[in-house]
Amino acid sequence: MADLTITAANVVADPSATRVSGQAGETIAAGKAVYLSSTSKKWMLADSNSATAEAKIAGGIALNGASLNQPLVVCTSGKVTIGATLTAGSPYYLSETPGGIQPAADLGAGENVCQLGLASSTTVLDIKIQNPGVTL
Repeated sequence: MADLTITAANVVADPSATRVSGQAGETIAAGKAVYLSSTSKKWMLADSNSATAEAKIAGGIALNGASLNQPLVVCTSGKVTIGATLTAGSPYYLSETPGGIQPAADLGAGENVCQLGLASSTTVLDIKIQNPGVTL
């Protein structure tokens, strides 16, 4: 398997999902996993095998696309129609591709385990980020 192929135009959060607003620290597409940089205070693409420790722990999923310094809305928990095909009931994780989301089967050596959420249907990812502090 591979990272989810996300159609950015189809990424929509449920009205009850928790959202935060901020600025993009780089170009980010809707549906990408992001983290909030402690130094720049801007949202950046998360990456499970980054050399930057905080980048290995996603803070949420981008709900819109943005370029550097543009406004970005991030879903930190709750249900998101992710714009990709999921396997209902399966967990999804941060990928070693910046911003990517992958199924459990694709976790590999050197990656920090950061579960983004569980698929509540074939189109909806229920975001509940968990990071046990384990590197494979």
